[in-house]
Amino acid sequence: MAHDLSNYRKSYEKHELLEENCPETPIELFRNWFLNADESGMVEEANAMNVSTLGFDGFPKNRIVLLKKYTWEGFIFYTNYESEKGRAIIENDKVCLSFFWPALEQQIIIKGKAEKVPSNLSDGYFESRPDGSKLGAWASNQSQIISSREEIEGSLSSYEKKFKDIEIPRPEHWGGFIVKPVSIEFWQGRPNRLHDRIRYTLQKDFSWKLERLAP
Repeated sequence: MAHDLSNYRKSYEKHELLEENCPETPIELFRNWFLNADESGMVEEANAMNVSTLGFDGFPKNRIVLLKKYTWEGFIFYTNYESEKGRAIIENDKVCLSFFWPALEQQIIIKGKAEKVPSNLSDGYFESRPDGSKLGAWASNQSQIISSREEIEGSLSSYEKKFKDIEIPRPEHWGGFIVKPVSIEFWQGRPNRLHDRIRYTLQKDFSWKLERLAP
């Protein structure tokens, strides 16, 4: 079966990205773009981002997770450390994050190194989660093969009984990663496929070098 998509066309004409409008650091520009996306009313879950890792089988793998915090230091998300994603990051800390907001014709690509956040940060975020999400972190051996939907629902039921009427603690195998960027590229769609691409690259003195890339 074949489905030819070669006639799909879109003209990108909403915004521009010029060097004179770029701040000194990419985190400032990320903040500006993120807040605009979040407040635009045109982007659902602006904090949804793709995380790309290199697996033990040698293949890269992408999946969508939710950004939970960003700081001058990096970008934080939470996961099961024993999942396929978690184990891949622990084995190879070089990862890539990306955001794509089609309604704004914008994309951000972040290359960086990931490391676990301090346990107190994971504790604090875990405490803020709804009880159902806390129980899910206990019930699911993320990425492992299971026999049926009933198996995971049975596991959830057992933890509901175990933690009934008591505070649900954070599992040791669950917590946050922070991705500390070494490169952040901002892509703005432009007419005739002559898109704006501005890349910030971290230098040895921790300053950022700004360069324009050909589209």
